[in-house]
Amino acid sequence: MVRWRMQTKFLLSMLLISAGLTCTSLLLVRRSVQEQVRKQIVGDLYNSVSTFQTFQRERELTLTRSVELIADLPDIRALMTTSDDATIQDASNDKLRLSGSDLFVLARPNGSVSALHTISPGFTREMAQSSLLASLARSSTSHWWFGGGHLYEVFVKPIFFGPAAENHQLGVLVLGYEIDDNVASQVSRIAASQVAFYYGGSIVSSTLTPAYEAELAQQLMVGRYPTSKAPGEVQLGDERFLAASLELAPQQAPVRLTVLKSYDQATAFLGSLNRLLLALGLTAVAVGSGLVFLISHTFTRPLASLVEGVRALGRGDFHYALDGRGGDEVAEVTHAFDRMRASLLKAQQELLDAERLATIGRMASSISHDLRHSLAAIVANAEFLCESKLSSEQREELYQEVRAAVNQMTDLIDSLLEFSRTRESLRLQHGNVREVVGRVVQAIRLHPEFHQVRIAVSEHGQSNGWFDPKKLERVLYNLLLNACEAVATVDGRVDIDLAEVANGVEIRVADNGRGIPSSIREKLFEPFVSCGKENGTGLGLTVVQKIVQDHGGTVVVEQTSEQGTSFKLRLPLVEISRNGSGSRGEEKLPLPPMAGTKQVQSE
Repeated sequence: MVRWRMQTKFLLSMLLISAGLTCTSLLLVRRSVQEQVRKQIVGDLYNSVSTFQTFQRERELTLTRSVELIADLPDIRALMTTSDDATIQDASNDKLRLSGSDLFVLARPNGSVSALHTISPGFTREMAQSSLLASLARSSTSHWWFGGGHLYEVFVKPIFFGPAAENHQLGVLVLGYEIDDNVASQVSRIAASQVAFYYGGSIVSSTLTPAYEAELAQQLMVGRYPTSKAPGEVQLGDERFLAASLELAPQQAPVRLTVLKSYDQATAFLGSLNRLLLALGLTAVAVGSGLVFLISHTFTRPLASLVEGVRALGRGDFHYALDGRGGDEVAEVTHAFDRMRASLLKAQQELLDAERLATIGRMASSISHDLRHSLAAIVANAEFLCESKLSSEQREELYQEVRAAVNQMTDLIDSLLEFSRTRESLRLQHGNVREVVGRVVQAIRLHPEFHQVRIAVSEHGQSNGWFDPKKLERVLYNLLLNACEAVATVDGRVDIDLAEVANGVEIRVADNGRGIPSSIREKLFEPFVSCGKENGTGLGLTVVQKIVQDHGGTVVVEQTSEQGTSFKLRLPLVEISRNGSGSRGEEKLPLPPMAGTKQVQSE
């Protein structure tokens, strides 16, 4: 599980809050601007349609007056009195230019076309004939004609001989104005939008690109195109438009005008606005993070000092300097911790003093008991030696008992002195651990009570190196002596195994004795801990641990139970330097190869 510091939590919280607020602000601003732009476009579309309607009414009024003026010209009346179509066609050639229109038609009162003039080819006399008959059936003066790909807005005016009230009609005059790309461009400029004119289901003219125009026509065919004045969204290619339609002629094939405004172009500035807001948001996050870092550092510095003080206390440092400035809760906690630390130090000192006194008491009790026992033996045997009737054999026996008591006292004193020596007192020599084990086994054999204990020694790999032979003998002697004392006299067995490991040797001493009592297992290597021994001082395993640690090694109880106990000792076979680190260098001599595994059994 990841453990974050409080300052990191502050920074992450600030980053998340700033990022969240920035993103929310961007979304709200974008949505608000989009809605505002959409409303503005919709309003512009309504204004464009209204503007076109106003323009269209004025245009129709102007064109109506024009057709009335031309219909009242004397030469037009005179031309229609000829009743000859060829004469009327030829004589009216210059009338198209005079009228300023795109379509000029003269017809008899019954609707038969006598003359047809157009600026753009494609609109035939038959098309004009059918369109004129349809227009005469309606009473309106303004009509829409379509034919040959041309859409005309036409104005029909009867030609009268004399006053119109006499109803002496000579014919019909038709003037038409084509809705082409020029008109579409003019309307586009007036409406400030893209425009498209339709006749039925076909686009007649528009200001759109050919690709957009084709896609718009396709959408019209499938019915996905707005045909009402209410604006709707249209997708043309990769660009979105809002479109509104105006019906110009409600006939069988209706004529419509569509006004389109680009939604994407209107919202293009949102990209730069978003980048600006994003830059402002990042700047706010960076500045806010810096401020949060400074503020949080002010708040968390006393906490960090307190945490370091707790860690130092865990390492045993009771004098780590704490930052207790200020009068807030953190300062109160710091002062409380300082008082608690002082109390702990005092309690620990009192505990150490009590433990020291207890240790001195146990040591004095044990030493006095052991020394008194040995001195009593010496005094008693010395008194016996004073008798004159003793034989030489008796005197020798008493002398050996005195000597054994003196040796026991010497061993006790040496064990006590061992704790005052440092690891610099080691006298390293290059030797073979197997030879040391052999000498220790022979020393154990000098004890008559261990003659029936079977001691087996096995060796795996090499065991040559640098160590203190005398002290290592003492280590192995104490371990082997304890093992022999723990096993039964008849079927007791002790196994000593030597195995080569990296930079050293591993020694395992195992017995099939009764095991270590549970009451002393946890404090087995402490001084004066003994159980079940008449003359035990409780310093044997403590000396073992001290000597092994001076060599830079370790000794542990590998396992113990009612079936036996096993001690594992790992000893580096390198020279121990003054600072306690191993140094091999050139001091480890080359050793001859050893063959496989050797096993020696002592019965």
